[in-house]
Amino acid sequence: MPGSILGTSVRRVEDADLITGASTFVGNLVHGADAPAGLAHVAFVRSPVAHALLTGIDTTEAAAAPGVLAVYTAADLDLPAHHGLMVLNPALPRPPLATDRVRFVGEAVALVVAESRAAAVDATELVEVDYDPLPAVTDIEAALADDAPLQFPDQGSNLAAGERGTGDPLDGAEVVVRARMVNQRVAAVPMEGNAIVADPTTTDFPLTVHVSTQMPHGFRTQLAGLAGLEADQVRVIAPHVGGGFGAKAGVLAEHTATVAAARALGRPLAWVETRSENLVSMPHGRGQVGYYELGLTRDGRMTGLRVRVVGDSGAYAGFGGALPLRTTYLMATGVYDITNLRYDAVSVLTNTTPMGAFRGAGRPEAAAHLERLVDVAAVELGIDPVELRRRNLLAPDVFPYTTPTGARYDVGDYDLPLREALRIAGHDELRAEQARRREAGDPVRLGIGIAVYVEVTAGGGGGEYGSVTVHADGSATVSAGTSAHGQGHATSFAMLVSDRLGIPMDRIRYVQSDTALVPRGAGTGGSRSLQLGGTAVSEAAHELYERARKLAAHLLEAAAEDVEIADDGTFGVAGVPGGPTVTWSDVHRRAAATGEELHVGLDSAQDGATFPFGAHLSVVEVDTDTGRVTPRRHVAVDDCGRILNPLLVEGQQHGGLAQGVAQALHEEVLFDDEGQPLTSSLAAYTIPTAADLFSFETATTETPTPLNSLGAKGIGESATIGSTPAVQNAVVDALSDLGVRHIDLPCTPERVWRAVAAARAGSPEQAWREPPAVFDDLPVRGGGAEDDAAI
Repeated sequence: MPGSILGTSVRRVEDADLITGASTFVGNLVHGADAPAGLAHVAFVRSPVAHALLTGIDTTEAAAAPGVLAVYTAADLDLPAHHGLMVLNPALPRPPLATDRVRFVGEAVALVVAESRAAAVDATELVEVDYDPLPAVTDIEAALADDAPLQFPDQGSNLAAGERGTGDPLDGAEVVVRARMVNQRVAAVPMEGNAIVADPTTTDFPLTVHVSTQMPHGFRTQLAGLAGLEADQVRVIAPHVGGGFGAKAGVLAEHTATVAAARALGRPLAWVETRSENLVSMPHGRGQVGYYELGLTRDGRMTGLRVRVVGDSGAYAGFGGALPLRTTYLMATGVYDITNLRYDAVSVLTNTTPMGAFRGAGRPEAAAHLERLVDVAAVELGIDPVELRRRNLLAPDVFPYTTPTGARYDVGDYDLPLREALRIAGHDELRAEQARRREAGDPVRLGIGIAVYVEVTAGGGGGEYGSVTVHADGSATVSAGTSAHGQGHATSFAMLVSDRLGIPMDRIRYVQSDTALVPRGAGTGGSRSLQLGGTAVSEAAHELYERARKLAAHLLEAAAEDVEIADDGTFGVAGVPGGPTVTWSDVHRRAAATGEELHVGLDSAQDGATFPFGAHLSVVEVDTDTGRVTPRRHVAVDDCGRILNPLLVEGQQHGGLAQGVAQALHEEVLFDDEGQPLTSSLAAYTIPTAADLFSFETATTETPTPLNSLGAKGIGESATIGSTPAVQNAVVDALSDLGVRHIDLPCTPERVWRAVAAARAGSPEQAWREPPAVFDDLPVRGGGAEDDAAI
């Protein structure tokens, strides 16, 4: 084709439906005209205590309440305990409804089914549950104490899993800097919470489920296994999904219980969680305490890194508990030439909401800890933070590069986005302004924070399904096994098809997230959609184009290799301007006459993960009298390989920045000592609104990956990874001349004020204390040497 739409800013084709309310969510199905006949509603009885033995449940009064169809407990439904998306400890599955004990506030104990949601909610108040309270523990380090209350007494401890490395990577270092850093627990807070409609009455499938999920095919596979059905007996449909951020991956306890109740009653049931339910029952993210030690030479060369991480698993050994041992470990050395690493990690059970993934899923924690530690080292050595980073960045000519953790970085130029961020921000001028304020004794200090990061997307590589079909009227349908929840799949995939086939984007329909219409797919997570799903769609479009050329060649009485498609979507003979042309409808008729279908569906595989990277620079003002932090500028330069649509990339940067800045300054899930949640509403959980944020400055560099034909890497999580440490570093930098060396996340006014007060009093808060002894007895990663002397 003479021109290409790829690489240009194209407005999202899905936005009109989203803005006007024409989109369909699970909640619309519950309340709309398309609701299944006989639909009833589920409400859960949830534990008001964090830890207790269940000594009795009386459902008699609730079952007799007006409109109530049934009340179920674990004993009534006989549900199998199971794991979610990932198994951390096979011995610690979660029962969908609590059996012998409850382990966190909000755990589902029973469910009520009624003709209306209001009747179901009212009846939950009539279920009498006898709780025998037990001591609770919510702090992950306190949970490791010998006398800590045990979540699973048969387990013998609150250690869900753990492993350690070997050797001493700090041996021979001239300088060692240390910091204990908290990466706090946060809530996903998607606009749409969890929602499911389970229908066992449809004629085509024994079970049809509409659910708000990121991974419809994976949900179907797991649910079929739990329900004792074959996968092809279950249809899963994810309509529009109002945000996921990792928290809508896998089958959750409430999903299992709702489906089981629907099958027991033989009628369709719906559960749509409230915002309060969402904040206490949807899996939380992050939740790590990291003990990091970095060895360096006196001239700033990094010689080794020792890491000990305590991760919060919450009440059960779920997906989030695995992240400290997996992705945080994988990305431990970041962008730096650190060849000596020892990484030990444990995942700990607490009386809190179970942990899951949240935008970045283990990678933001790794970057936040490492980038904060680099700034600590810069102050210790008296080296500019930018210069210290540059002395240790992996050079562009070392790629592909395998890190000490086994991550195989595909390609990178880490100084490229750093240079661009410094240029855009005017770094030298900012430092001069900072110095002027300090000399003038201005109580409002200026801070400049830097973070350089690398992350992993499409972890493990793998593949994805994509298909393209051209219809008799010349329109097309594209489908893929990835599942959109706000990223712009319909736009990007239509661009790929339009670019290759010449069909206008408004004549391309996108089909996704229905296991009856899309045969297979791995879903959306880990920023994999474009590089895997997009590549599959692109390859399907190219294959279909080659088929169509042969059909058009017959109609044009030309050789297939001489046929090309023009910008208007017609086929003609190359080098014959004004010659005969044929349309897609003509080609479709020819295909029908020969018994051929204009359809290609295929799986595209990628050999390994890709590793996007970037640099963020944040500028904040800190009022030393009040502790208030005011962000002034944030420059994000992210490299996601080849860019298909700059507008979509910018949107992902903005969304990631908003969540990353919010973690740095505002958001934190809190529990009291008895396990009661203190942030169970949006009045208490301080998620910032658009009015609380500021304008972001975004830019990109392009370093295409060789691992897929598009050259694309992921972008959905990158800005979340780069922004949080940049803001945190900026806050500490603003106060560094006062003697402040570290402030834990989130950098709230109280936390900042206390750090300033302690520094002014001559006793600045210490960034280090010795880690728990739990790491000494962990199994060695990979089953290698049993003691440090072996290396």
